[in-house]
Amino acid sequence: MSAMYRDEVPAYGTLMSLVADVNAEVLDRDTTLAADLANTDQLDRISEERHGAIRLGTPEELATMRRLFAVMGMFPVGYYDLSEAGVPVHSTAFRPVGEAALRRNPFRVFTSLLRMDLIEEPALRDEAAQSLASRRIFTPKCMELIEKAEAEGGLSETDAAAFVAEALETFRWHSDARVSADLYHRLHDAHRLIADVVSFKGPHINHLTPRTLDIDAVQDRMPDVGISPKAVVEGPPRRNCPILLRQTSFKALQEAVRFPGENAVEGSHTARFGEIEARGIALTPKGRALYDALLDNVRARITPAANGSNADEYVRILGEVFTAFPDDWEEIRKQGLGYFEWSATGKPAKGTDPEALLAAGALRCDPIIYEDFLPVSAAGIFQSNLGDGAVQEFSASPNQRMFEADLGTGVLDEFAHYAGIEQASLDASLKTLNEGK
Repeated sequence: MSAMYRDEVPAYGTLMSLVADVNAEVLDRDTTLAADLANTDQLDRISEERHGAIRLGTPEELATMRRLFAVMGMFPVGYYDLSEAGVPVHSTAFRPVGEAALRRNPFRVFTSLLRMDLIEEPALRDEAAQSLASRRIFTPKCMELIEKAEAEGGLSETDAAAFVAEALETFRWHSDARVSADLYHRLHDAHRLIADVVSFKGPHINHLTPRTLDIDAVQDRMPDVGISPKAVVEGPPRRNCPILLRQTSFKALQEAVRFPGENAVEGSHTARFGEIEARGIALTPKGRALYDALLDNVRARITPAANGSNADEYVRILGEVFTAFPDDWEEIRKQGLGYFEWSATGKPAKGTDPEALLAAGALRCDPIIYEDFLPVSAAGIFQSNLGDGAVQEFSASPNQRMFEADLGTGVLDEFAHYAGIEQASLDASLKTLNEGK
């Protein structure tokens, strides 16, 4: 998928080279970070880590996509209502859920389903639904291999290679639209994302995102390699102890489109872009509530303009407001704001008090990296790529029950998942210490 996207979006290759250079420089100068990443078995996955994003049109597409990702050991984690940020979709993220699985496959696909109920005009809603009803985004061979994997508990190496090739066709960009130019423009007027979902043959990858260890350096150096970054980095400010997720991107591409008809009409479509992310610690519900409150405070005072005219002031206010969030690992842990993974250091000790064992050097704890997404940041990236004039409003209307019914299963609760990782690591570490293993 990465190779395909590099061919489709040449700037992605340039971005990957820039991120690789920045990551190498960070690791060369910050030996402590390099050692911490090595100790937690995170180092090797940095250069491979990606997240993609797709948008689906029907419940049937979503349910089948769940089955496709399950073949690769990727499962739905979290529910995201993006209507609160003016985007008419709700979403989940398909990803591996175990640490060992993430090291083998550090890949996530943020997957959104169009909210038909948020298309206000009934006639337009019906036309969109009719168009999507006749769309088939999976090849027959892909469906055959999904069914085989489900029946046999996996695929042979030969079948797996065929499966990857067939599945890739689902995510490929097609410049031939499935709808008339007139319907495309009416969908576009309702919301650009609606046009993006309904008008094409499949859910083309709209971005692939590498992970960087210094997103501010990448942001600053993007113009040097001919890439124009968005005005500000989404998410929390730069910190000594990174939290959750920070994202930036370059502007969406304008790609040629041909509309059907006796006299084919040429046009263009703007949706796909390049994105970069930096990941920090996963926050507890208490930590997330503090983060959300602080971000709401910032947004009440200033909204970053897409043209960058108030970028410096936004960054200043963001940093000022977020001084209320502790920027020290010990304080974050003691206040119960973030999740940590415990491990025995090899120094002999007995006892069951984690804090005492930590102070004695018999235990260590490391931040658990946040593997998921921020809906406000995700929506902010999308809206900022479209420009101020494209921002549209929808009433916030989360409907996780409907989403899970369409998906065909429940989504994993991310807080419970991270809490389980933390508790399991502590239990295993105490057992190692007290049993002398």
